[in-house]
Amino acid sequence: QVHLVESGGGLVQAGGSLRLSCAASIRTYTNSARAWFRQAPGKDREFVAAINYGGDFTYYSDSVKGRFTVSRDNARNTVDLQMNSLKPADTAVYYCAAGVRATTISSEYRYWGQGTQVTVSS
Repeated sequence: QVHLVESGGGLVQAGGSLRLSCAASIRTYTNSARAWFRQAPGKDREFVAAINYGGDFTYYSDSVKGRFTVSRDNARNTVDLQMNSLKPADTAVYYCAAGVRATTISSEYRYWGQGTQVTVSS
């Protein structure tokens, strides 16, 4: 069982930055891929970014490409999401997920964190 805990959410003005972090309770090589998803009120959960264990493969949704950067520190069992040039449309609960492969499909991730709220004011 892998427990994921997100942190770093908060309230920021449009154009600002936030850095989210996801800490895993244990090191697992089976579910080593990590991803960030988000869910805004009244909307479906959507893919944001993914990274493989080695960190040499990353993938982003078109809506965040060029503004967000996903990275990981395997020694600390953490994955970060650096979010720059934030927009009100980025307002959502952000979830960290762990799975076998770094994909955009939420159902392929077995473990999920509880989420952290990001609110971007205009």
